[in-house]
This record gives sequence, C-alpha cells and structure tokens, in this order.
Amino acid sequence: MLSQSAICNLKSAIVGGGSTFKNACASMPAFLTTLSTKEATSMGKVLIANDHAGLAGKTIVKNTLDQMGIEYEDLGTNTEDSVDYPDFAEKVARRVAAGEAERGILICGSGIGISIAANKIHGIRAALAWNEETARLSREHNDANIVAIGGRTTPAETIEQITRTFLTTDFAKGRHVQRIEKISRLEENSNS
Repeated sequence: MLSQSAICNLKSAIVGGGSTFKNACASMPAFLTTLSTKEATSMGKVLIANDHAGLAGKTIVKNTLDQMGIEYEDLGTNTEDSVDYPDFAEKVARRVAAGEAERGILICGSGIGISIAANKIHGIRAALAWNEETARLSREHNDANIVAIGGRTTPAETIEQITRTFLTTDFAKGRHVQRIEKISRLEENSNS
C-alpha cells in the first residue's frame, strides 16, 4: 500500500499541487487516501449479520461494501427487536467455515459476545477490531476470516475503516503460519 503522504505527493506532482492541495491532503483521513494494491472486486462474497444493537453499524458496513463493489449477503437481523447474538454469529460462522463465503462481518453492541460465539465454530478465526490497526493485524498476523465490530462502541467512520481494511488486507504468512497451525491444533484437540 502507498502511504497517505506518498499518495498526496504523487497527486501533487500529477496535478500541480500547491498549498491548497497539500492542506486538503493533510486533513484527509488516511483510509480515504490509501490505495490498496488488492482490487476490491477480487474479494469473494462476504456474509454479514448483527443483533439488534448492531443494526445501525450494519447499515454502515453495507454502504461501505456497496462503495467497494463487493458482493455480500445480509443474514439479519433487520429490526431493533431484541435477539440473541449467538444465533447470528452461528449463521455467518458456519457458512464461512463451509467455504460459502470468503469472509464474514458481525456486529453487536460491543462486538465481544458475537466474536466469542463465532469462535466456537470449527475453522473460524473471528477477531474483534476496534480501529483500523486491529483490523489490519487481524488479517496480517491472524488470518482472521471474520471481523466483529461493536455497533455501540465504534464511531461510524471507524466502522467504515475497519470494514475496508479487513477486506483489503492479506495474510502476511511467514512466521505467522506456524502460529495459525498451532491454533488449529488447539481447536482439533479441544474435543479430547
């Protein structure tokens, strides 16, 4: 990825820049000026779900996915009537684990409960992300296949940043592979 300053310098060189342009670049959030080398359209289908406390957050996620041109399936809930987050975590996690979607995004009030529930499904590595860095690290270091977001605890702009970063960051592999393999062995041995 190119940094915000590198993009602004490149844009400045191409269009002539000037102090007005540089000031506009300096005030832009990093996620708006970062170019990803991975095309968003190469992302497979994403499954999304939420409980009643994550409904507003899901709207932000859906708008972001629409902007990115990523196919998604909304597995509910679509009302603010009280529901149990484990039911929605299971819907997404089982289908991601079965390979029906490349990744999943779950939203509840804090993101904690829904991530715990999703991680009970074999093959799922659900990570709670609360900012752009934790979303990036969840992919680079942990090869997370589901991200959980707190709808009540995360600002709208941050939900958008988390979504974009989670879906455009690749697993770094290298030394992290053996760690993921150890997690898988823990999962395999947990039934004994």
